[in-house]
Amino acid sequence: MRFVRVAAICALVWFWAPMTSGQSYPNKPVHVVVPFTAGSATDILARSFGQKLSEMWGQPVVVENRPGAGGTIGAAVVAKSPADGYTLLVHSAAHAYNPSIYPGLSFDTVKDFVEISPLAGQPNVLVVSPTLGVKSVAELIALAKQKPGQLNFGSAGTGSGTHINAEKFKLAAGIDVVHIPYKGTPEALNDTLAGRVTYFFSPISAALTNVREGKLVALGVSTAKRSSALPNVPTVAESGLPGFDYNLWVGLFAPAGTPAELVDKINKDVARALQAPDIKERLANLGAEAMPMSPAEFKAFVRTEIDDSAKVIKAAGIKAQ
Repeated sequence: MRFVRVAAICALVWFWAPMTSGQSYPNKPVHVVVPFTAGSATDILARSFGQKLSEMWGQPVVVENRPGAGGTIGAAVVAKSPADGYTLLVHSAAHAYNPSIYPGLSFDTVKDFVEISPLAGQPNVLVVSPTLGVKSVAELIALAKQKPGQLNFGSAGTGSGTHINAEKFKLAAGIDVVHIPYKGTPEALNDTLAGRVTYFFSPISAALTNVREGKLVALGVSTAKRSSALPNVPTVAESGLPGFDYNLWVGLFAPAGTPAELVDKINKDVARALQAPDIKERLANLGAEAMPMSPAEFKAFVRTEIDDSAKVIKAAGIKAQ
């Protein structure tokens, strides 16, 4: 009988443990890994939400940048972390692209992570240096066709959202241009500003200040509709490539095996954060829009992104470098 009682107590402890952990979470600092450099679009959103969640939770949310290899280095760190909710990943759409680009990954994008929530989506903006003398998407395409193989474009790394966007543009426009991968968005922007890179599809949040100050010329935004942050800048689709559409999303992930109770709690807390006036204002200033989804909806969304991006990556011949 004593054995039965002990077994029953153990079973109850096992059953209630996840609920207890969910109710008390977090009771220590939460670490958020961003697999891109500081100042990138992913980093900006991670820090914005990290600050708000820290206020809501009463615990520090520490953002750690682990850039490199299209975001796979930072993702690998989280994949191997304890599934206790204290190490999370904020990744961009590149997370869905990497399985098609890096066949030898040390983790499985589908099996080693659980989707928590999207944070936001935003357009990329096609920017050039004023010294290039190009004022529109049509002029850029014409210049590229006049000088095949002589123009180049920057990206935040092979397989990043900025890279996939630019490859879609390259295919749609039928131009021959050279890809220059960087470690992150700030580095690619700096070389575009300096004229060392012909053009860059920058996350709008990262390029806004330079565009507004006239240091960069915005030729077009990547999404199907114009951005409220740059209402006078046409879409790429409006500029001669009908149907062109690219949305750079950023989402929150946890290691596989993280208790469903924690995943649901964090998802609900992100949803609450999205309703906060300061976060709404922050997103508006960044030219980003909320993408509220449940964990199940976000999971389905990511699977679709993986499948759809695989077709573009194959057509463009994108491979790890």
